[in-house]
Amino acid sequence: MVDLARMRLEYESEGIDYDSLDSDPMVVFQSWLSAAIEADVTEPNAMVISTVDGSGQPWSRYLLLKGVSADGGFDFYTNYGSAKSSHLVHNPKASATFGWLELRRQVNIAGSVCRVSDDESDEYWAQRPRLSQLGALASEQSRQISSKAVVDDRFAELMANHQGTEPIRRPANWGGWRLVPTSIEFWQGRPNRLHDRVRYDRQTEDGLWQCYRQSP
Repeated sequence: MVDLARMRLEYESEGIDYDSLDSDPMVVFQSWLSAAIEADVTEPNAMVISTVDGSGQPWSRYLLLKGVSADGGFDFYTNYGSAKSSHLVHNPKASATFGWLELRRQVNIAGSVCRVSDDESDEYWAQRPRLSQLGALASEQSRQISSKAVVDDRFAELMANHQGTEPIRRPANWGGWRLVPTSIEFWQGRPNRLHDRVRYDRQTEDGLWQCYRQSP
């Protein structure tokens, strides 16, 4: 049995230069995401999305960020019949966490969630690989199944029925959600667990951001 209590990795970093931060956290996020991409971090657009079901139970899962909207929202796509979608219909709030461990960095985002427009969902659907489109059609996401053959057989059937090059239309039960942040926190690991945490909160009066440090 691994002794988890003794597992420890010392973080070496100069931390966050607070005085040079942009007043807009989306600018900082884009800079950090670019750094993760340049550092060849595995799946740099992977994020943990957390939702809450009707009983108040939180659920978390990895998804891929597939766009940042002009108004500063974080877009992801899924089946509208999935568990996460049903959570968001019940409680249209969520959080997202990006963990770029190689850079000793994470970003935590919280806010409200809404559907993206049909036009935006259509545009993203059209540029997905054809097999990914068929995969989305084959899966009734989050539904209980008797075996994996249920999905495999459905996928094979769809493959046989879509052997041409005609476009595959996006199903009405599949599309995007947009997380519009009210809070964004940037976390940078530092030696001796004296990590840097900088948080931006959106002000309700004017929509501008307040930026401040937090104790590790």
